[in-house]
Amino acid sequence: TFFPAVLTLPAGDSATFFCNISMENDSGSEYSLNLYKETNHSQAQKIAEVSRNNPQMKTEKYLLTNHTPAFKIEILNLHQNDSGSYYCGLITFFEPDKVMESNRSHLVVTAAPEKVNATDEPAMEEGNPPDHIKAVLLGILLLAGAVVLLIFGYLTVTYRRGDVQKPPRENTPAEEKPPVVSVSTVDYGVLEFQCYQHTQVPPETRPVDQTEYATIIFPEEKPVTPERGKKHQD
Repeated sequence: TFFPAVLTLPAGDSATFFCNISMENDSGSEYSLNLYKETNHSQAQKIAEVSRNNPQMKTEKYLLTNHTPAFKIEILNLHQNDSGSYYCGLITFFEPDKVMESNRSHLVVTAAPEKVNATDEPAMEEGNPPDHIKAVLLGILLLAGAVVLLIFGYLTVTYRRGDVQKPPRENTPAEEKPPVVSVSTVDYGVLEFQCYQHTQVPPETRPVDQTEYATIIFPEEKPVTPERGKKHQD
């Protein structure tokens, strides 16, 4: 018997079949197991062989392992041209003319799944970035603009506050004192001249012009009161 009856796999995988044999009179004689392939009902072609005393047969394409009474058959690195019908044939040396064939199993190899080329992804992203990347960039730009506005506002407020807190002598002119209003007053007093006694000078020696000197002493200025101001005005 040869199973599974149908096997469908993509290219690049490995196909595994099992072939079970049974001999009515197993006298311990030598035998070999052949693997055959048919394509489009054409003549069968022998593609691999394993003997009773050979536990394993391996080629670049096939791996046959002897687990009597079962044989494990593996077809490696599948290609689409590996599709076809497979079966095993048992040949015994004590009966050379007798060949026992198993049933047929069908193998279908499909195309390998397409792989995304990693080198094409950056170019595609550069040409047409996805929507989520555009959204992230827009968000970053808006955030940067908000930060710039905050910094500008902070600097402006700090500058103005510094102007307000500067000492008055730097920013504003000195505080002007209110003008002093002078009130003209008239005081009436007595001007006394003190005459000192001295020796009479003969007339012939007296100078023609004589100058007299006097010391005028003004009393301390008194504060101007409303009554006194009115009196002075009168």
